[in-house]
Amino acid sequence: MPDQRPPVRVGVLISGRGSNMMSLVEQADGYQVVLVASDRPDAAGLNWAADRGIPTFALSPKEIGKPAYEAAVLDRLTKHGAQVVALAGYMRLLSSGFIDAYRGNIVNIHPSLLPLYKGLDTHARAIAAGDAQAGCSVHLVTEELDAGEVLGQAHVPVEPGDTPDSLAARVLAAEHDLYPRILSEFCRR
Repeated sequence: MPDQRPPVRVGVLISGRGSNMMSLVEQADGYQVVLVASDRPDAAGLNWAADRGIPTFALSPKEIGKPAYEAAVLDRLTKHGAQVVALAGYMRLLSSGFIDAYRGNIVNIHPSLLPLYKGLDTHARAIAAGDAQAGCSVHLVTEELDAGEVLGQAHVPVEPGDTPDSLAARVLAAEHDLYPRILSEFCRR
């Protein structure tokens, strides 16, 4: 018998073009994206979401400070009934207060095979280390950067002559497959 539960309501936070958000929307299974929010009012992904009838919200924390900004985002997530928060290229660290509001229900996609290469410049670091494999990880968000429980990973070979950009392009394609699948499994738990 098919799962009769209503889809889990997901709020997605982005900072730029939103390609992972687009994959989450297009491949939604067991969840529904009910809000796309950004810390950058000019984020291209906001227009894509709005064009598909998904409510959007944008506010720069520079205008009002991090505590007020996070309170505004949490208010919007609550108003849209978000049960899970998915970070998709969201380039800000969340405070303990924000994490507490959704503890255990915030997921993120990171472009490395965690626990390797937390933070930025993951592709250059993998190439410099001579790694044979790079990839991406979906993990729970905690106060420690890229340190929450890993929910799933995809491996991408590092090829001879790879540059950070060429490796990043292949890892991003893997992210677009991995993230919707892991979010679906997470929402069905």
